[in-house]
Amino acid sequence: MFDDVAPKYDVVNDVLSMGQTRRWRKIVVDAMEVSKGQRVLDLAAGTGTSSEPYADAGIDVVACDFSLGMLKVGKRRRPDINFVAGDATNLPFADNTFDASTISFGLRNVNEPKKALKEMLRVTKPGGRMVIAEFSQPVVPLWRTMYTEYLMRALPAIATKVASNPDAYVYLAESIRAWPDQDHLAAWLQDAGWENVNYRNLTGGIVAVHRAFKPADSSPDGAAAAISAHKGPVAKLRRNIAH
Repeated sequence: MFDDVAPKYDVVNDVLSMGQTRRWRKIVVDAMEVSKGQRVLDLAAGTGTSSEPYADAGIDVVACDFSLGMLKVGKRRRPDINFVAGDATNLPFADNTFDASTISFGLRNVNEPKKALKEMLRVTKPGGRMVIAEFSQPVVPLWRTMYTEYLMRALPAIATKVASNPDAYVYLAESIRAWPDQDHLAAWLQDAGWENVNYRNLTGGIVAVHRAFKPADSSPDGAAAAISAHKGPVAKLRRNIAH
């Protein structure tokens, strides 16, 4: 399915989000707080659009995705970026490889997202961070109703006119509606072993950016202690990540 939509994937996403994807991705890059000399895993990178800001800044970024079609499109456009085929639930990287890891609008498409969160923890260095951008649940009830109507009615209709595989965007709408809300995803992160989990709502909660850190002590005992220390409510990221 993703191979079929690869040629127009980025253009269609800009149309369907009314240009918001670029703003959302910039916030993710800012939240990562990485610099030249560090190594970044960009998981579910698709055609590499989300990897480009890191490469442009001289950061060693690995764009990983399971769709060969997406990777081929990205490699043709940006041959300077390292594109790697990989399964999010069984990443082809050694433990503690990356200074930071990120996944934007892709965790929802993983068959076992909780397993993917653990894999990202495994390949991230102790003390390293992870940032997720994913569609979520609008926080204002009226806005939530309007957004749901857009997802299930307007989005597929628009996709029919601009996308090469409109059925893929019907799946997109259904998967967004079924995805857990902000607090549930934060709890998944904590259960996977990440600590200091926070999130920030964007565009009224249509998208949420979650940020978390791998415990500096990544031994089994250290990971268990980190999980047990985070049983309370999750702090929201509005004050932790600059607007």
